[in-house]
Amino acid sequence: MTPIVRYAPSPTGRIHLGNARPALLNWFYAKANGGQFVLRMDDTDVARSTREFADAIEADLSWLGVRPDSLVRQSERTQMYDAARDRLMAAGRLYPCYETGDELDRRRKRARALGNPPIYDRAALRLTDEDRVGLEAEGRRPHWRFKLDGRPVQFNDLIKGPQTVNTASMSDPVLVREDGSYLYTLPSVVDDIDLGITHVIRGEDHVSNSGTQIEIFEALGGKVPDFAHHNLLTDAEGQGFSKRLGSLSLSDLRTQGYEPMAVAIMAVLTGTSLPIEPYSSFAEIGEKLDLSMISHGSARFDPAELDSLNARILHAMPYADAKPRLEATGLADEAMWNLLRDNLHKFDDIRELSKLVTGPVAPVIAAEDREFITQARELLPEEPWDNDTWSEWTNALKENSGRKGKSLFLPLRLALTGRSDGPELKFLLALVGRKACLDRLL
Repeated sequence: MTPIVRYAPSPTGRIHLGNARPALLNWFYAKANGGQFVLRMDDTDVARSTREFADAIEADLSWLGVRPDSLVRQSERTQMYDAARDRLMAAGRLYPCYETGDELDRRRKRARALGNPPIYDRAALRLTDEDRVGLEAEGRRPHWRFKLDGRPVQFNDLIKGPQTVNTASMSDPVLVREDGSYLYTLPSVVDDIDLGITHVIRGEDHVSNSGTQIEIFEALGGKVPDFAHHNLLTDAEGQGFSKRLGSLSLSDLRTQGYEPMAVAIMAVLTGTSLPIEPYSSFAEIGEKLDLSMISHGSARFDPAELDSLNARILHAMPYADAKPRLEATGLADEAMWNLLRDNLHKFDDIRELSKLVTGPVAPVIAAEDREFITQARELLPEEPWDNDTWSEWTNALKENSGRKGKSLFLPLRLALTGRSDGPELKFLLALVGRKACLDRLL
């Protein structure tokens, strides 16, 4: 069976690192198994969904490297949901309810006070036709609930193993609002049936929803997909990310200069048994990652780990991969890239670090080192230079000044680069050249 998976964001805000996790898990699963990845915009919430957010989601996923095989928008599929609604009504599985939000809230509080579960009591099923006419004459419009079987619904979760959701302990879910618009559940099931979705890979906060959805699949005569519920990505304090609050949105991470590979690895491999380290490609991750590797415990994101991973990816980046981006900055020099990449934290650091080669550099020379730097200038070898020039120069300085170790090397670094850290001077020297070195040693 060729797997068909879907990622179904609601375009009501920018997607964040936590949202990227199911997107990537679905995408990797599809690509590793020769399947199809469907991007489905769950945009039935007309009040909050915008095309701007939908376009931003596509752009963010593309930046990560996730490109769907097909794209559908629920707002363009209403006729299918209407047909499914009518079928469920005709079968007696979708029934009208007239309670207001306040009335339902009072009932829930009363049930809790009596020690009963705060689930819907199906009072609407006891209404007569005359009752309904009277309520509608008052100006009330029904919302529609799906009548659950009230039984243990069993399924084998590909991550969590055998699961049982007892729908007898759940309220009949509202599928259609008073204004006729749809909540998430019915359109999602209808789309999964129509698109032939074989695997639903999503967060573990949806496990209980699966019992309801399986009953709707069966009521509509659709094939029930396989489910896989993964652990949720949380922040360093163990709190969930928020789309509304903009928690670690992908657009912000992109603006901050993180590599998409680093972001993708942190989103998808945190809380799995695969190590968080640089990988050569997404294909390599897809070949190694399996749903069985996802932990049943928490998946806590560490910002420091993202910073470290981002730097390691840059340190290992070959010039061929960096070249197009370097050309855009006018810094496409292979020797310079190979020298400086080990000092990068973000790619754009190359702009400032390149000045160590091209200048300008503001030398830092302490008063107590002035005589030593003058001596260093006088002993600077003539060109041509190679990678042995540094040793030749510093050995001569060591012999003439009596300095060694930090007292020898740090003043030279400060004078040549204006900073106390940076690339190996052995290699930097050859790129800077004698004239520029003499200028910095003044």
